[in-house]
Amino acid sequence: MQQAIIVAIGGAVGALARWSLTFILNSDDLPVGTFSVNLIGSFLLGCLTFALTQQLVSETTALALGVGLLGAFTTMSTFSVETMKMFQDGLSTNAIIYVMLTMILCPVLALLGWHTGARFLG
Repeated sequence: MQQAIIVAIGGAVGALARWSLTFILNSDDLPVGTFSVNLIGSFLLGCLTFALTQQLVSETTALALGVGLLGAFTTMSTFSVETMKMFQDGLSTNAIIYVMLTMILCPVLALLGWHTGARFLG
């Protein structure tokens, strides 16, 4: 039960942070906020995963930050709906670029986060 509460608290913080950034950054044609949170979240999860594998953070901390905060901060479902909406609005080129950049940059940033963690934490 304690783990569920920890994840819920992290999730609340992550959801509020995502909502705030997307509210500030998103426009009608470009979902810059969602793109940004997914990039940031990928990088941070890479760092956190490295720290967890090196036992630099506890499993409880990883649950709170990884599953809770970053799980709620990043969003595949919103990314999917925004992509679909761009196609429906006739912004096919924007949608294709959005998908390509997200699918390439998020894993690259997760790897960069891992390496950053190794450099500064390892």
